[in-house]
Amino acid sequence: MNLLKALATISSMTLLSRILGFVRDTAIARVFGAGLATDAFFVAFKIPNFLRRLFAEGAFSQAFVPILGEYRNRRGEDELHELIDYVSGMLALALFVVTLLGVLAAPYIIYVSAPGFAKNADKFNLTVDLLRITFPYLFFISLTALAGGILNTYSRFAVPAFTPVLLNLSFIVFTLWLAPYFDPPAKALAWAVFAGGVLQLAFQAPFLTRLRVMPRFKLNFKHEGMRRVLRQMGPALFGVSVGQISLLLNVIFASFLVTGSVSWLYYADRLMEFPAGMLGVALGTILLPGLSNHYANRSDAAYSALLDWGLRLTFLLAVPSAVGLALLAMPLITTLFMYGAFSVADAEATRAALMAYSVGLIGLILVKVLAPAFYARQDIRTPVKIAVVTLVITQLLNFALIGPLQHAGLALATGLGSCLNAALLYYLLRRRAIHLPRPGWAVFLLKLLFAVVLMAATLWFAADTPQRWIDTAAPMRVAWLLGLVSLGAAVYFAALWLLGFRVQDFARFEK
Repeated sequence: MNLLKALATISSMTLLSRILGFVRDTAIARVFGAGLATDAFFVAFKIPNFLRRLFAEGAFSQAFVPILGEYRNRRGEDELHELIDYVSGMLALALFVVTLLGVLAAPYIIYVSAPGFAKNADKFNLTVDLLRITFPYLFFISLTALAGGILNTYSRFAVPAFTPVLLNLSFIVFTLWLAPYFDPPAKALAWAVFAGGVLQLAFQAPFLTRLRVMPRFKLNFKHEGMRRVLRQMGPALFGVSVGQISLLLNVIFASFLVTGSVSWLYYADRLMEFPAGMLGVALGTILLPGLSNHYANRSDAAYSALLDWGLRLTFLLAVPSAVGLALLAMPLITTLFMYGAFSVADAEATRAALMAYSVGLIGLILVKVLAPAFYARQDIRTPVKIAVVTLVITQLLNFALIGPLQHAGLALATGLGSCLNAALLYYLLRRRAIHLPRPGWAVFLLKLLFAVVLMAATLWFAADTPQRWIDTAAPMRVAWLLGLVSLGAAVYFAALWLLGFRVQDFARFEK
């Protein structure tokens, strides 16, 4: 299998999802703006999303995928199917209990996650109502993540990568056409989340059936493989929760700031997630099964070489993405969001958050590449310890930066924390000789730096001032932004080509 081709496939599906995600956010910004209703919804949506990352895409995937890969490589089909059946039964039971408790305890969850809302009864009550609708999303999307983990182990990367498109389509339909039928209209957003969860799970089921790995949801708490997954989930759950707790603490801090702060951080975060998903999530998805296979086969040299390939691609694509995000902050925000109820003040506040977030984009993507190097070795404790240190430092930075920078200080603290996390992960990988860099890194980075500086200078002169983007009509903004992105990409890749970079140099084939 050509990993570069697989990366391109996942990234293209992620690109489609992200484009529709921006259409969705543009629609939400146009219809609802950035105020009480959006603050309430984004908090109500963030909570099941937090638990999804905690249970499914975080702790569960980190514990399950390496063990699933081991069973597939070393055990028979019967044992593999037993593992899938018992693990899926355990996950479904846990999710049902958590979902039921979440719906019943919604007011208390909002008191903890957004205490600043309590001083506004309307805002608080709306958030509680929305949370009771969105919470079952956790059940459906977590089972979707289980299905995606199985499909990725079988190298069916495109299906899980396409699945998020369905959630964005649900949002668009509910926001643009169904919102007037809800009272208040913000409930349409919550029901879009519920419907999107059901659609995503239903979409993946036929592909599991075709591979003959459709879970049968059995319970056997004495099964050896299932117990190993549970043991691994303990530290993994704590490790993932550290990162997610950091995000929730940001919401808590922002809930005490002026109304709109939660929404500004959300819109900025959505823009940052575009390159993070296109590259970080895609690379992490490919690397974890591959690294797990090399570890199971005790192929240390191949393990290190695959990780080195992932790191080079990360720097090749993440560095220009971070620079471009900072330089094109106002063009992106005005083009995508500044319509209807989304004001100029909202655009300027979101820009401040996005520029702060961009500082940590490289670190955020590197974490998604470096952490699987530990998970594949079934070593979850090391990333957990690093995550704890990162959480403490990030909160100290929050306290230091929220005063002078307000919501942008929270974004900057998050970015700096991601960079620290990545640096500590890489330090330990090198110290333990897990990653042995291939020759040529110094020359590679120097050439990369030259191309990025050339791209940045081009964008700086071509982007003009923020005020020009505010004053420019919407159709012209779209054309201008597309031209800028194309120009920046052309300058960057042309410079790399002149410096001797070729696509085939980054092709990698894995069994």
